[in-house]
Amino acid sequence: MTTPLPASLAAAVGPVPEGVTFPLPPTFDSVEAERQYRKEQLAAGFRLFGRFGFSEGVAGHITVRDPENPQWFWVNPFGMAFGQIKASDLILVDHEGNLLHGNRPVNKAAFVIHSQVHAARPDTIAAAHSHSLHGKAFASLGIPLDPITQDACAFFEDHAVYSDYRGVVNELEEGKRIGAALGPHKAVILQNHGLLTVGQSVAEAVWWFVTMERSCQAQLLAMAAGTPKLIDRETALRTRDQIGSSLAGWFQARPLWDQIAVSDPDLFD
Repeated sequence: MTTPLPASLAAAVGPVPEGVTFPLPPTFDSVEAERQYRKEQLAAGFRLFGRFGFSEGVAGHITVRDPENPQWFWVNPFGMAFGQIKASDLILVDHEGNLLHGNRPVNKAAFVIHSQVHAARPDTIAAAHSHSLHGKAFASLGIPLDPITQDACAFFEDHAVYSDYRGVVNELEEGKRIGAALGPHKAVILQNHGLLTVGQSVAEAVWWFVTMERSCQAQLLAMAAGTPKLIDRETALRTRDQIGSSLAGWFQARPLWDQIAVSDPDLFD
């Protein structure tokens, strides 16, 4: 779908000649078509997580709400490699953890965390979490990201730190505490655990995770080298408004999606 340039992204491009259009998230004529699209986006998200090296054994999960039944969500089968997941492999569970579609079990931590994050944030469609290297290293510090780079400004005053780690997440109350810590933000740093991001699309949630992981890496490197200089609050907020919106998150993921669609066409099976 293309449309005239949205005002929220106008500052990112030069003069736009009349008649030039701009890609936007698609709309659908049927629930079935939207469900298939969301599943394909989810499978692509897992392929990207695999490509970025975000896998750690059986840990990590991305979820997306079912468009017809928002209390149900699609998720990766427990124990399946990110880099091999196809749209047809995804399983469907409800917020009670019941398997509704598929022939493999759900990761209990995925159900416990994501069911409560989805419940706490009805405005979001997708959530992403994994034990990425720099995310979990940064999470061990128990501090928020600082506005030391343009990319990190996307999270300025729009992420939280959950500091109550109690081991592998197996209880709903733990999931509820994570959802409460996330609050209205796009991301939460789970102390001694890793990162979790949300979005109004799979692409947005995955992009926030990718760029947050890299921002964690950048801050770790900067802190090891010296004392990073902070971007002032006014500039950080203005930058967040430019690169941190939901539409900006979706659009910044487009190059990754285009690449994975070409390199991994079997993900659509």
